[in-house]
Amino acid sequence: MVKNLLKLLILFVLTGNVFAQQDKLLTHFIYDKMTINPGSTGLEKGICGTLIYRNQWDKVNGAPNSAVFNVEANMGRWLPINLGLSFYHDAIGFARQNNLLLNIAYPIPVTIAGGTLSVGVGVGMVNFGMNPTWIPPTQVNDPTLPGSTSATNLDLNGGIYYRHNQGKWFAGISSTHLSESKLIDVNYKTFRHYNLLGGYKFIDLFGANRSLDVQAMMRTDFVKYSADINVRYLHDQWFYAGLTYRTSDALALMIGIIPIQNFVIGYSYDLTLNKLSNISRGTHEIVLRYCYILPPPPVTIHRNPRWL
Repeated sequence: MVKNLLKLLILFVLTGNVFAQQDKLLTHFIYDKMTINPGSTGLEKGICGTLIYRNQWDKVNGAPNSAVFNVEANMGRWLPINLGLSFYHDAIGFARQNNLLLNIAYPIPVTIAGGTLSVGVGVGMVNFGMNPTWIPPTQVNDPTLPGSTSATNLDLNGGIYYRHNQGKWFAGISSTHLSESKLIDVNYKTFRHYNLLGGYKFIDLFGANRSLDVQAMMRTDFVKYSADINVRYLHDQWFYAGLTYRTSDALALMIGIIPIQNFVIGYSYDLTLNKLSNISRGTHEIVLRYCYILPPPPVTIHRNPRWL
């Protein structure tokens, strides 16, 4: 009993930074760009769906769990904007946070640089709640033990994103929780977070269809700072393997396969580097992503009625 209490205490101390950041941590952040920076919405030539599940600090009671579901579409054939919908769920201890956002991006071709500059905004809601389970359970209302509570308010993200047309490099700056909404019923407030995101692809570095991707992301609320650096080798468009380092927190191995065109199945294992390394069995993350590439529009043939 005492050992479990000590584990829980260590968890709350160490996860205070994560909880204060209010934003999820993902090793496969390269597949979650839209919720980091809405400016990246729909820049792929088609409709993409992404599902990510993360079980952080395995075997530690109350450790964070995250789930992400994104759908985004390039609407250039019909509209001057791109659209996306993102939902993510975070749970840590008794706390639960849910975010649902509609992402809208306006792409601007930059002919001289051979790329696209996109300005995006995410508008939606944030829900935060507590669902405590007390042991032993009591049938009598105890005012000193908080019960289940929940509240919802506005959530707003914004970002600017640039992508090279051939996918060689990208860069972006963004902010989440711009509205800094107050959820009075649960005594909770969201705080602005700022993100820098960038990457470069070394195409055919090790031969034909063998590339090396280098990506980095830095996040801060100007109280805490965190950075992820990822290096990934992609072999013949069917297999990838890489490493991610998260400052003062974890070293992760990622692997994935592309069994059919535009369908990615990925897995990562994070080796915990902080004080929880003695009781945690690491962090597991699974990603599924599929992009449907829209076929070219049909060619319209106009016939001269004189020749009909």
